[in-house]
Amino acid sequence: MLSPKIGIIVLLTVLQVAYGQKVTSLTACMVDKNLRVDCRYENNTKSPLQYEFSLTREKYKHVLNSTIGVPEHAYRNRVNLSLFHNYMALSLKDFTPKDEGIYACDLRASGIPNSLVSKNITVYKDKLQTCGVMSLLVQNTSWLLLLLLSLPLLQATDFECL
Repeated sequence: MLSPKIGIIVLLTVLQVAYGQKVTSLTACMVDKNLRVDCRYENNTKSPLQYEFSLTREKYKHVLNSTIGVPEHAYRNRVNLSLFHNYMALSLKDFTPKDEGIYACDLRASGIPNSLVSKNITVYKDKLQTCGVMSLLVQNTSWLLLLLLSLPLLQATDFECL
């Protein structure tokens, strides 16, 4: 018979896996000739997250960037990944109709079995919108510079600091 302490530990582990992390949104847009796939997530565990971006095309899964699996060599020179707090942005250079398919963002808490969570999005080049200006600023500008640039705007709206 299991002791009550072991039962509580097992229950807490299961709850941590069930509510520990989740992909909150997965979006895709174009920046010039490049595809950008944004994966926003929550991580309520103390475990570091492992990730994998993949493309499924013609029933074949292509790993684009990953700490879970091995990325395909064909994509290594075309893929760039930016990591932020609760946000990852994958950029695929020179996006063409051959790159259309189902893009997935998979997350797994390190050391916790059965903790894989995933979200996917179907991407067609002719249906993609251009990424917004503000998201481009956030992705490509340091936070300090962005703050400095926004100060005149805050002053113009009579924003008062404490």
